[in-house]
Amino acid sequence: MIWFKDYKLDYLEGLRNANMGVHIGLSLCDLGPDFIKGRMPVDKRTTQPFGILHGGASCVLSETLGSVAAWMTIDPDKYRAVGLEINCNHIRAVTEGHVIGVCSPLHVGRRTQVWQTDITEEATGKRVAISRLTVAIIEQGTLSAQKDKVVVG
Repeated sequence: MIWFKDYKLDYLEGLRNANMGVHIGLSLCDLGPDFIKGRMPVDKRTTQPFGILHGGASCVLSETLGSVAAWMTIDPDKYRAVGLEINCNHIRAVTEGHVIGVCSPLHVGRRTQVWQTDITEEATGKRVAISRLTVAIIEQGTLSAQKDKVVVG
């Protein structure tokens, strides 16, 4: 197991509260020793104007799973996991149903991590997209210190 402690799925679901994942209907549905799985509807909340799954929704699924997974590998009293870069290759259109994202690590380091999410159509198991998220591990308090700085550009 790569997790910092023995997290349970119901605890992780409680982290969603009132954030983007809740707004688009994303739910966490499985947790293994080195992966996390989420489920997202393909409906009016997650499709683009032409009725297919929005690429941004796929990125939200990937970033949510990758960020939670990265957070699960660190001491949350000392560190935070924040996204640095995300990319997503959209392979196949989906117009209805649900997609499943399975997120697993490519690299888990002290300061950076890379997480890959394979997104498939729930009904057929066919690959819809593949995404990679790079995460920075920063010390607690770093973000609040940065937001107090004034940047002149």
